[in-house]
Amino acid sequence: MKKRILLLSSSPRRHGNSDRLCDEFLRGAREAGHDAEKISLRDCRIGYCTGCGVCYDTRTCPQRDDAAQIVGKMIAADVIVLATPVYFYTMSAQMKTLIDRCCARYTEMTGKEFYFIVAAADDSKAAMERTIDGFRGFLDCLDDSRECGTIYGVGAWKIGEIEGSPAMKQAYDAGLNC
Repeated sequence: MKKRILLLSSSPRRHGNSDRLCDEFLRGAREAGHDAEKISLRDCRIGYCTGCGVCYDTRTCPQRDDAAQIVGKMIAADVIVLATPVYFYTMSAQMKTLIDRCCARYTEMTGKEFYFIVAAADDSKAAMERTIDGFRGFLDCLDDSRECGTIYGVGAWKIGEIEGSPAMKQAYDAGLNC
């Protein structure tokens, strides 16, 4: 069955390690015949949630930036891939900012499949669990959504160090088989 897949890459570095893992997932998903799109948050203008509460009544955020369009694509997707470099053992600010901006419409994100991609200099998958827990906290707020897989791109600091790692094949295979 053809799925709509949305990859959200939060790497501030173009062609960074988590970004490259996204590209492999995307390649696999497209080869499997899925409708897949990658959005690089570094190219978007997304303001911080101000906690104004307007969205509680209107289901829209009063800020005029790229967040509303991205959240709309998240609602339309069957599969969402959240990809982040790990900085100080948590997700990037770009990813956290987007997640916070889902407030207006997160109740519409039901029945989604999620994959997580993390890349870090640390060699330990266990050290990445705080980041994954942050993603899981977001999923806990969504009805009928489920975690389908995690790709750990560990031991990669400089741009390109992820190349040739087992995580590249895991990302491709996840996209191919999602």
